[in-house]
Amino acid sequence: MFLLKKILTALILPPTGPVLLALFGLWLSRRKSRRWQYAGLALATLSLLALIALSMPVVGNALTPAAAPQAPINAEALRRAQAVVILGGGSYYAAPEYGGDTVGSASLVRARYGAKLARETGLPVLVTSGSPLGGRAEADSMREVLEKEFGVRVRWTEAKSRDTEENASMSAPLLKANGITRIALVTHAAHMPRAAELFRREGIEVLPAPTGFRRSSPSAVEDYLPRNLRPAREALHEHLARFFNRLKDALP
Repeated sequence: MFLLKKILTALILPPTGPVLLALFGLWLSRRKSRRWQYAGLALATLSLLALIALSMPVVGNALTPAAAPQAPINAEALRRAQAVVILGGGSYYAAPEYGGDTVGSASLVRARYGAKLARETGLPVLVTSGSPLGGRAEADSMREVLEKEFGVRVRWTEAKSRDTEENASMSAPLLKANGITRIALVTHAAHMPRAAELFRREGIEVLPAPTGFRRSSPSAVEDYLPRNLRPAREALHEHLARFFNRLKDALP
């Protein structure tokens, strides 16, 4: 199921999804029927225009899930937390300057903010994420960065989970075994609604501690220049993942 989700996601999300639709449209345009020819050309044109639009930061920001937090955790909520839980966000594989696998850019953003919260509160830290694509577990890389570069001790390391659902299901027993049922959950703002829901399903009270907010550029022109598919891709990934979760819940 995990591999199937990865394949389907890769085929649906940009750039692959719009490109496949455009190719299908071009194939239709070669049919003998004029109706199919026009329909195929229209599909190919719209798919390529959609790909250009999705590469504009303004579109990617607009696609961010409506439930995503728009502000960091406040001091009152943070005081209620019993631990800081940091979710992995990908690896930088075989990094030559670091001598092997280390944290990717998203994991580093989360680790940095988690370290800030841990230093401010003195709360114990749990890092979670395995190595779904092989290599070193993301949790091990995050622990190394937190301890060696940010000076924050990691109390628990969950290094077997492959996705957000498993982050929650495998971290919850570790937390509960230590009497912890209320956490400050650190992940990207766009990812927070889904991650928080999955932890709550495991009986953990979540105090969202989002980071990596999507914000407009100081130059309004830049937001409308096609230059980066990542914001739109990440936002659409969250919508697609939540759809898969609801579909799974609906199945007997």
